[in-house]
Amino acid sequence: MDVTIYHNPMCGTSRNTLAMIRHAGIEPTVVEYLHTPPSRETLERLIAAAGLSVREAVREKGTPYAELGLDDPSLSDEQLIDAMIAHPALINRPFVVSPMGTRLCRPSEAVLDILPDTFKGAFAKEDGERVLDAEGKRLV
Repeated sequence: MDVTIYHNPMCGTSRNTLAMIRHAGIEPTVVEYLHTPPSRETLERLIAAAGLSVREAVREKGTPYAELGLDDPSLSDEQLIDAMIAHPALINRPFVVSPMGTRLCRPSEAVLDILPDTFKGAFAKEDGERVLDAEGKRLV
């Protein structure tokens, strides 16, 4: 299965999502978007395919969101996308694309909706929260 994750290895949610993909027996294409940002077209496609508004795809925490005045409700989608392209840290994460759909995987277990049911065994997040039971069945 061809899966792509737009990943930030410094983010626990992103690391948990990547680990769940691998737990499904899939080695995804990993795009470290802070080093290799998506094109405008790709970013717009990810946001639309995930069923989000542009504003929902903008990350506030740990970014220049406030300093750039991005909380201004009069800003257009184009202006928000411009900011995300100029400052990739503003792109919320992780986006995952699979043949079964596209999701912004916050929380990380949202990735389970777009992966095949090929999990073998239990899975817990870094913080110990159990996501899959011993049979690989979803708990959350």
